[in-house]
Amino acid sequence: MRNTDRFPVKGANSLWQLYKTVPFWKVMRNFVVIQLARYTPFIPMKNWMYRTFLGMEVGEKTAVALMVMMDILVPERIHIGRNSIIGYNTTILAHEYLIDEYRFGDVYIGSEVMVGANTIILPGVTIGDRAIVAAGSVVHKDVAPGTFVGGNPIQVIGKNQEKEMEATE
Repeated sequence: MRNTDRFPVKGANSLWQLYKTVPFWKVMRNFVVIQLARYTPFIPMKNWMYRTFLGMEVGEKTAVALMVMMDILVPERIHIGRNSIIGYNTTILAHEYLIDEYRFGDVYIGSEVMVGANTIILPGVTIGDRAIVAAGSVVHKDVAPGTFVGGNPIQVIGKNQEKEMEATE
């Protein structure tokens, strides 16, 4: 199981109870900032917006590509290390609303991580330093440092060759 905080609900499904869990105006502010950042081609400005308005941790020299969709409800639970790349149209979720419960979980993306385009990262996962996630993957569990993963759901494809080459030099 991913590392999430679980909250059971009664009655209507948990999404109907959204504004009991996250304030409406916070969601509206996050929506505006995230939509502006998705279309901003200037990486330093985008990172500044994430840090300043959303409370996210984004490391120096990290590049978040166009159209990346950060969690709109609790973006402050997303942590990205330095010098990482988050590929085009990736979605990073720190929440999930189910029929009988909702869950929040921190997402930790290490330093020098490469996340391919159109990837979905689910709440409560950690992607270790220098890991590579293939395009179009669904990250549903932790990824060990230096590991190359891909698929839906992810499977280990191999080890990050760059890491091994640097270790032998």
